[in-house]
Amino acid sequence: MKRALVLLCAALLAAFSLPPSAKEAVPVAADPQLEQRAMRLAEELRCLVCQNQSLADSHAELAVDLKQQIREQVKAGRSDTQVVDYMVERYGDFVLYRPPFKASTAVLWVGPFLLLLAAIIGLYVTLARRRSKAEEQALSAEEVARAEALLEGKAEAPK
Repeated sequence: MKRALVLLCAALLAAFSLPPSAKEAVPVAADPQLEQRAMRLAEELRCLVCQNQSLADSHAELAVDLKQQIREQVKAGRSDTQVVDYMVERYGDFVLYRPPFKASTAVLWVGPFLLLLAAIIGLYVTLARRRSKAEEQALSAEEVARAEALLEGKAEAPK
């Protein structure tokens, strides 16, 4: 009984010593149309922390701050292009979920195709080497005859 009470107290102490995980509510625009427009813009921009999510999908602190900046700019009457240009000016083309094709982003657009081409060439070269190696190791007529004789049981296997 005493042991159970000690375990219960230890469990309660451990549970209450954990830090709270609640966060502040995410601010939203008072006007639903402005909020919808801000979220549409946030879907076009990449989270700089997560990198594989749009700002709209991310819950990182920086993403929340950037979404708030978008809301403020939309409230201020800026156009979608002006808001995106502001973000690109501040964070570079990397903030765009679909970066434009230009010299600094060419690797992003062409890189996957070059890697695929290199993989196809590597596969072709590997298969060609294997094929030529297999042809080099072909059996002579004498070896073929000996193998057939072994299979038929007419000759003894070498010892």
